[in-house]
Amino acid sequence: MQQFDERLKNHYPHLSPQEQRVADFIFDHFDDLISYNSAELARLSGVSKATVSRLFKRLGYEKYKEMREELRTLRQSGMPLTDNRDAVQGNTLLSRHYRQEMANLTQWVNALDAQQFGEVIQSLSEAKRIFIIGMRNAYPVALHLRQQLLQAREQVYIVPQPGQTLAEELVDITREDMVVVVAFRRRPRIILPLLQQLQQQDIPVLALCEPQAQNIRALVRWQLCAPLDSVSAFDSYAAAMSVINLLANALLHACLSLGRQRIHLIAGGYRQLDELEQR
Repeated sequence: MQQFDERLKNHYPHLSPQEQRVADFIFDHFDDLISYNSAELARLSGVSKATVSRLFKRLGYEKYKEMREELRTLRQSGMPLTDNRDAVQGNTLLSRHYRQEMANLTQWVNALDAQQFGEVIQSLSEAKRIFIIGMRNAYPVALHLRQQLLQAREQVYIVPQPGQTLAEELVDITREDMVVVVAFRRRPRIILPLLQQLQQQDIPVLALCEPQAQNIRALVRWQLCAPLDSVSAFDSYAAAMSVINLLANALLHACLSLGRQRIHLIAGGYRQLDELEQR
């Protein structure tokens, strides 16, 4: 049976605007969904309770309560042990964690659009400047992406700087540049107006987001989706980091001659400044 989030994602293009508001809220607060009743979901989404009811009937549920019971059952169900080593160690959490991480990696790899990925690498290679935006939990991911891309090419920036605002950074961006917006769930409210502005300016934008982020995907030229699913309360960013590793390596191969030269120059700088241990 198709899981609830996949069902909602497949129905999303056919939902009414009000139903899409509910869906967007669900995608952004999926981990907390089990704690809301239908009235709370309606209030938090800014729609009527009748809209919530229509949405869930469209998804095949007689009552909202059926969906909550389904999610509760999935959350409480344990996964079987992977091998005898786990049985000996008695570490079922480790086993479940491993299986979920592998499932996340498999999901994003299987969903990767080769043509779109090639366009992304071409843009990363040819853009005059690259601006990377990431806030809250997305900031460490954005920072790592910047450091990796900077090994292969120049003029890669992360914005805004801590404690600063975005407007000063955006005013000089042109169509010759590229923006990468790292925006995973529980995003700041500024992300949507930011993407709308960049779209109006016809700026090439790549979004790194979770697969359920339908409202983001409609506003960008490309998207690479990394599942964040984990066996407990905290999201996993292993798949996101794997996407970044692939991006960085693909960019290096796309500009191999210049990239190698740059890497050698950087390595020489490490030695001259004695910044890193050489063992």
